[in-house]
Amino acid sequence: MRGKWAAGIPPRHLTWVLPERFAASERPGGQSASHRKVRRQEEIIWLRENGFTVVISLLNAPQNLAAYSELGVRWSHHPVPTTGDQGPALTALFTEFARHQVANEVVLVHDDELGDRTIGIVAGYLAWTGRLPDAPTAMSIVERLFGRPLGPEGRALVVAATELPKKP
Repeated sequence: MRGKWAAGIPPRHLTWVLPERFAASERPGGQSASHRKVRRQEEIIWLRENGFTVVISLLNAPQNLAAYSELGVRWSHHPVPTTGDQGPALTALFTEFARHQVANEVVLVHDDELGDRTIGIVAGYLAWTGRLPDAPTAMSIVERLFGRPLGPEGRALVVAATELPKKP
């Protein structure tokens, strides 16, 4: 690959949560209906070339994971159930986020789209770690950060996160 495409293109809606350490975006390559293999490859190359050390997928299915491996990007898969007890999945996910932060790694988290679910998980993580003091503050901050209101699913995830045992 040569020229401007050698560095790839950034994933859509990439938003830094913790500058140069932790970001969220939609799935590299786009959402299900508009997903393109070439775009996915270009976006994964961009992640690799811009120092992202791990991509964490929230998708229920293992989409994109083989593509990350093929392009030399570490990945982790953490589907969070949409119903039932989300506590164990959130605890495992937040523990992994925290481990990467302690190791000074650069993390991208994504779901199919950058919507309520992803943004709610980000807000929940910020409250769970104590970076933000409570659920209402976390919701307000991420709404401003991502430039959109948090809906019922996202709000429920933030509340569920604040009910988990706190980070050790």
